[in-house]
Order: sequence, then C-alpha cells, then structure tokens
Amino acid sequence: MRQILLLVLLFFVAQWLVKALRRPDARTSSRAGAPGTADGAAGGAGGARESAGAPRGGRAGNGAARPAGRPPELPEPMIRCVECGVHAPKGDSVVVGGQPFCSADHAQRYAVRAAQAAQSAQSAQAKGRASRPGREGGDQGREKR
Repeated sequence: MRQILLLVLLFFVAQWLVKALRRPDARTSSRAGAPGTADGAAGGAGGARESAGAPRGGRAGNGAARPAGRPPELPEPMIRCVECGVHAPKGDSVVVGGQPFCSADHAQRYAVRAAQAAQSAQSAQAKGRASRPGREGGDQGREKR
C-alpha cells in the first residue's frame, strides 16, 4: 500500500515538474519576436501568427503563446434564425422587428408567412362573429322552454 501511494505521489510530482519546465520555455519562445527586430520584445507579426496558428507543443487553449498585452480574441456570438433555426454569426445576421434572421430572404419569407397567419386569424374571427348571433338566438330559445 505504501508503495502505491509513493508511486502516485511520484507521478504527480513528475507532472508538476514537466509543466514547470515547459512554462519558461513557452515564455522565452513568445518573447523571441519577429526576425529583424532589435529588441525582440514587441512580438510583431510573428507573435500573432504563433497565437493564431496551430498550438505549440501539443498544448491547446492555455494562452502560453499569446503575446503579452493583447486580450484574447473571443469568438463572434451566434444567433438563431427565427425562420429556419440555423445558427449564424451575429455580424452576418439580419434583424427585422427585433427578430434575428440568417438572411434577408428568410426575413421576407417570415414576414409574408406572418402576414398570412394574421389574415387567416382575422377571417376566422370574422366568421366567429357572424355565427354568434345565430347561436345566441338558439340558446335564448332553449331558455324559454
């Protein structure tokens, strides 16, 4: 039992040591900067390519290769199209009447469909009003019996 605990402890110490050794290596490589600069601390275009490209050393998403002083770039928010349900970038979307759409065509299609629905609802209401007096008269006749 004591040997197993010792092996587990040794494993965690080795992992910590590997991470600690990689951190300074990542810092010095990000400070190297673009070739041709005098001080090399600015990072220049070379630093931007490193942070935007493939992850270095198999590590992804830890921000070690990002140049100092730059905030991380967040992905563009997505919206859900009211017409088709597809998620599209907010910058490419069309907002009409407070409703987000993935394209202007879907905004027009939704407007046409909404107008047709409103028209059919109005005609149903008109039919309901026309049939009410006949039913009310029939109800009154039953009450008198």
